[in-house]
Amino acid sequence: MSEGAPSDDGAGSADSEGAAPDISVCIVDAQTPGNVGTIARAMKNFGVEDLLLIDPPEIEPDGEAYGFAGHARQDVLPGAEEITFDELCANYHTVGFTAITGEDSRKHVRFPYSTPADLVEELRGVDAPVALVFGREDKGLSNEELERLDQVASIPASEAYPVMNLGQSATVTLYELRKLTLDDGTQLPDTEPHRAGPEEIERLHDYWDEFLTAMGHREHKHEKTERMFRRLLGRVKPTDREVTTLLGVLRRATDQLEERKELLDELDEEDQLRR
Repeated sequence: MSEGAPSDDGAGSADSEGAAPDISVCIVDAQTPGNVGTIARAMKNFGVEDLLLIDPPEIEPDGEAYGFAGHARQDVLPGAEEITFDELCANYHTVGFTAITGEDSRKHVRFPYSTPADLVEELRGVDAPVALVFGREDKGLSNEELERLDQVASIPASEAYPVMNLGQSATVTLYELRKLTLDDGTQLPDTEPHRAGPEEIERLHDYWDEFLTAMGHREHKHEKTERMFRRLLGRVKPTDREVTTLLGVLRRATDQLEERKELLDELDEEDQLRR
């Protein structure tokens, strides 16, 4: 399916500001039901629901595929649709995956190829349903099949052994595409730190200044030390909680130093009176 699809040279690729496409996974001529179940489970992990099967093995509700599928046995696997390769090419923007990419346009039937990470932006806004197409466990997709697909992709791996297990390939790819498929986010907590505001940062600098004074820091080094502390905070970009904790520590240390100084001053006065 070529309409609305990125070309091999990247021209006409999806608008990076466009909406995420509907993504399906298609397995061509899988040889073992277990791999179908493994891929269904990975789909469930990363928010993809539609599984397409071309010439699949026998998949029984009490068989290997359902045993490997985890919670995907409830919806992804029983909802799988069996189609032909012709139907796939006619109705989807297709991305075929292969380990053997060659180094340039002279050494492979399709060039250039994308990585799963590249696909995040290349597929964003594609005006067609997208199918990620994975081939057979032993020989993958044939050159003739790759010729009919809209794009070709490959997972970067060791040059000495780039061929990955079918289930691994699908899992890695779906992980990379999670920004397109996980609309509701993930189970991970908020990864964006709550950075302290400028007022809190300035309060910390004021407390640092008071601390240096209370500890008797030499005057000719005072300004240099303050400048170093400001540079340090600028690099680390502390959170509000971190700044609050440091404020407490500096305030307590400064109070103790001032109390100690007052006590020493009182002892000095008493000593002078005795003289």
